[in-house]
Amino acid sequence: MARVDIWWHVYPLGFCDAPIRVPDPAPGHRLRRLLNWLDYAVQLGVNGLLLGPVFASQTHGYDSLDQFRIDPRLGTDEDFDDLMRACRERGLSVLLDGVFNHVGAGHPMLGTEGFARPDRRAFEGHDTLVTLDHRSPQVSAYVRDVMNHWMDRGVRGWRLDAAYAVDPDFWQDVLPQVRERHPGAWFVGEVIHGDYPEFVSRSGVDSVTQYELWKAIWSSLRERNFFELDWALRRHNEFLDRFPPATFVGNHDVTRIASRADPILALTVLMTVGGVPSVYYGDEQGFRGVKEERLGGDDAVRPAFPQRPEELASWGAEIYRTHQFLIGLRRRNPWLFSARTETVELTNTRYVYRATGKADGESLTVELDVTQQPRASVRDAQGQVLWSR
Repeated sequence: MARVDIWWHVYPLGFCDAPIRVPDPAPGHRLRRLLNWLDYAVQLGVNGLLLGPVFASQTHGYDSLDQFRIDPRLGTDEDFDDLMRACRERGLSVLLDGVFNHVGAGHPMLGTEGFARPDRRAFEGHDTLVTLDHRSPQVSAYVRDVMNHWMDRGVRGWRLDAAYAVDPDFWQDVLPQVRERHPGAWFVGEVIHGDYPEFVSRSGVDSVTQYELWKAIWSSLRERNFFELDWALRRHNEFLDRFPPATFVGNHDVTRIASRADPILALTVLMTVGGVPSVYYGDEQGFRGVKEERLGGDDAVRPAFPQRPEELASWGAEIYRTHQFLIGLRRRNPWLFSARTETVELTNTRYVYRATGKADGESLTVELDVTQQPRASVRDAQGQVLWSR
């Protein structure tokens, strides 16, 4: 597919205010709420929409019941088709969340031979999630068919949930089959830790989630220790030699960046280093929320959005404009997709790095300072200040 530089990551069940753990009193067409926000996304500057689970499930979307059907809490196939059509009209590619490591305990195919693991082991201790048998040709065919079903309807790629828990050989078997039918398909695996380049090589995915950089960004800002960020960016350069990492400072599984560290400095890093960045919905408005390890502990980071952008509170306008500018800066400098960074100055509380491309004159110098009040600036190759805060 044509390279999509920046994704807007939305968790639809939360965004559209669907009930998560209780019966739906009024099944409806909630997915259509997203239609009101596509122009907002375009104005933000993104060119891709990364959707969390949209398929029929028991509760939170990651406990699938039918991955060939839109969750009735969100709407119908027609609602999805209308959303896809509206995205195409605006030049927005769509990436779907593929939950192919496990399914909900109520999935109707669990009684089918070769579908689930023989011991029906709960995924990571969750009794409601049953791990699939990825050694089975039946599971390979199932995943391939689900991917093709939705890509036939215009989806451009997949986020592979819990990809780290699946033998990479499984992906190496399935993904080429999908690419045969959809040569431009783009796949990003959720990989939290481990050997990222090795996983990419063995699995055949295009990218993996760069959790090392995510942790280093917020931790170095909060703990006033830029040595951690410098170390992570050196690692990031090595990853870029092998694949374009999927970068982020927020997603549906982690505490909001604004609840952990200065969100503007974090965004500055995100938009000036190599990779494929995503902005988690609400971060561009300065939303706060703390993830907790309990039932319902994700609710604070998966909130409902209003029906329309004009209903947002005014206090988020400034950080939204900052996102617009820094995203626009990245769009005007597409070489940042593969940019490498080099350290110019480094102390615990002050960090200056230079991001460079392959051509002469392709460089930006980024200054971060948390010595007193958090400050940041970006300069061009001639030293002119493009942005400061």
